[in-house]
Amino acid sequence: MDFNHITVLLNETIENLKIKPNGIYVDGTLGGGGHSELICSKLTEHGLLIGIDQDKAALEASKERLKKFSTNIKFVHDNFSNIKNIILNLGLDKIDGIVLDLGVSSYQLDNEDRGFSYMHDAELDMRMNKNQDFSAKDIVNKYTQKELEKIIRVYGEERWASRIAEFIVKERQDKEIETTGELVEIIKKAIPAAARRNGPHPAKRTFQAIRIEVNNELDILESTIKDITESLKIGGRVCIITFHSLEDRIVKNTFKELSTGCICPPEFPVCTCNNKRKVKIITRKPIYPSNKEIKNNPRARSAKLRVAERI
Repeated sequence: MDFNHITVLLNETIENLKIKPNGIYVDGTLGGGGHSELICSKLTEHGLLIGIDQDKAALEASKERLKKFSTNIKFVHDNFSNIKNIILNLGLDKIDGIVLDLGVSSYQLDNEDRGFSYMHDAELDMRMNKNQDFSAKDIVNKYTQKELEKIIRVYGEERWASRIAEFIVKERQDKEIETTGELVEIIKKAIPAAARRNGPHPAKRTFQAIRIEVNNELDILESTIKDITESLKIGGRVCIITFHSLEDRIVKNTFKELSTGCICPPEFPVCTCNNKRKVKIITRKPIYPSNKEIKNNPRARSAKLRVAERI
């Protein structure tokens, strides 16, 4: 299967990176190479792009897509949360900018074998890094009812989390839940028919929750943004695209924290906290896809771009 992925907020993101032709830029979620292709088109042969992805299929697809460029490109099979080590291992000190596109790729959703989609019946998997042992099957079959309820409620923002967790535990007593199709049927049974008539697919929120848990997507985000900030040159920018409110809230709050200076109580005559502003927030409100982009790519509907600059 070809690594097809329609890049979301492409021009808006690269515009906000403010690319210097000889700069060092990181695509922390390389995917099919859409953002990287536009970055490379703006770099000279003295520039450097570092493309990071934990999915080997993405790395192979991007190598093919980007081979036409004369700029230096380093491909790294890793998670962007290891950004500090990645930069260090490449013998670099600081970077000029980074892009993170936090959505699951169209390729992963559409590839039936990967088990990300509630629209295809496949083995329960959802691992972005296939070298990882822990998969969706482990969560669905081994987590306690309380643990399942918590992740479905918190990561999926699913109001029927309690019933879904109860139905999963009840169902797996007879046999292990092995496929996405089986899980979808259980979720449909758990959610009352009236609640299923409107809104998104009944399994959407639960599948999102399990995917986030499998790939530890939210726990790493705040610390990663702080590591990225430390790795940026003065004037360097971080552009982050999110696809649901939990991610967006973490990005927004972390940027806010990093953009705050002195945190001493107002009655203190002099600052004793020594807290310094590290970034300037470029996007007071997130940038959304245009109506035209959403029409061409409905998956872009929930995307938001936030940008900060190292000071």
